Amino acid sequence: MLGTMAKATPKPSAVIDTRVIYCGDNLEQLRKLPGGGVDLIYIDPPFNSNRNYEVFWGETKEKRAFEDRHSSTQAYIEFMRPRCVELRRVLKKTGSFYYHCDWHASHYVKVMLDQIFGENQFQNEIVWKRSSAHSDSKRYGANHDTIFFYTLGKLWTWNKMFMPYSDDYLEQNYRYKDADGRRFRVSDMTANKPGGDVSYEWNTPDGRTVKPYKGRYWAYSKENMKQMHDAGLLYYRTTGMPMLKHYLDEMPGVPLQTFWDDIRPVISGSEERLGFPTQKPLELLERIVKASSDENDIVLDAFCGCGTALVAAQKLKRQWIGIDVSPTACRVMAKRLKKDCGLKEDEKLWEIGRGFIVRDLPKTEAELRKYPAFEFENWAVVALGGIPNKAQVGDLGIDGRIYPVSAIPELRVKENVEMDFMDVWYPIQVKQTDKVGRPDIDAFETAMQRAKRKLGYFVGFDFSGDALFEIDRFRRQSGCEIKPLTVREILDEEISRS
Repeated sequence: MLGTMAKATPKPSAVIDTRVIYCGDNLEQLRKLPGGGVDLIYIDPPFNSNRNYEVFWGETKEKRAFEDRHSSTQAYIEFMRPRCVELRRVLKKTGSFYYHCDWHASHYVKVMLDQIFGENQFQNEIVWKRSSAHSDSKRYGANHDTIFFYTLGKLWTWNKMFMPYSDDYLEQNYRYKDADGRRFRVSDMTANKPGGDVSYEWNTPDGRTVKPYKGRYWAYSKENMKQMHDAGLLYYRTTGMPMLKHYLDEMPGVPLQTFWDDIRPVISGSEERLGFPTQKPLELLERIVKASSDENDIVLDAFCGCGTALVAAQKLKRQWIGIDVSPTACRVMAKRLKKDCGLKEDEKLWEIGRGFIVRDLPKTEAELRKYPAFEFENWAVVALGGIPNKAQVGDLGIDGRIYPVSAIPELRVKENVEMDFMDVWYPIQVKQTDKVGRPDIDAFETAMQRAKRKLGYFVGFDFSGDALFEIDRFRRQSGCEIKPLTVREILDEEISRS
């Protein structure tokens, strides 16, 4: 409810809208963003990991297969390169960039990022232990992910992070306790080089006189020593030699290193699990956001999936921008921000810095009917997880292709598409007509047979009885399958603003 108490929050940038989720191709959206405006970028793009994901999203009726399409490392790198170029462009000179990946392409990703950001801008390779030990039959168990950390300039935001001391370290180093139970360690109070007032004799509480060992000097003046004694910061050995106390409860901990084994993955039964196949734990993203940004900085995730980076940014009082090609993921993100962060999806609240918005979601069949034909084709192909044809004419009855996990670059195909060196793919045909008829199916059957495909997808607003009959006949007679999909099935349901 808006009222006199609602005050606008100052925008972190006069030229970039934040608290926005964009649904669509991140390359297109990134090109619309101004350069040099984002403080922190984190991405976790999908790659072929030989896993097929069949996911039920709890908040919709939709059952969707999440398949990593980029089975070839070459195709994956070529897909990611222009996107990383754009991500570098929108990053501030004081900004930081994190690229999360697994072992399948990490070495090639590193080479690509060195080319885009510069080898000298590489800061760390972080290893996150994402699972417990498991057995592979003929090789070492792969149980970690890699996170590459780059910066853009000579200076960048850095908030040093610390880990708790191990029990072994505490037992070995913090062996002493005060009467009140405070644990401490001690350090030498002498130095090997003379300074000012450092050659005096020191009187212990029990009346003894001590001085530094031969060839050494006190590291502190007599006045400073007296102040530390009065403050209870000196510990006296049996020899009478004073030592300086360092209390455990005043120590920040161990500086965070590049091997992270303290953050558990999101597994079945985890409280935060949403069902997204590659969901990362909130604690992981909170660590990155804390280390490489400050309050009100802008955080961008261009492959934001179920929105963990956005939730982390919101909880830590950062501004954020999310982009994802999946309408399903965007709906999940919106619901999560409402539930976990208490944000409202409301245009008016967003305008005064108190809510968030989702942009570019296709909401109704009526909206999609108004799309230009080629834009509608692209929407349908991308919504299925496919790659639209580069050429919009002369496509020989195929508007796009889906590359399954099993794809390998064996034979070249003639059509000019983005990943035309890969031979395993499924054709997609799209018709922006009220009802797909039998002639449309006949034409697609010819295209499938010419391309020697056993499986294809046909998208339309509806299908005639003759069309469905022909699809069944084609399957029984040829062994080839056409999967008819309606726009309503792809949308699943209208976007609700509950």
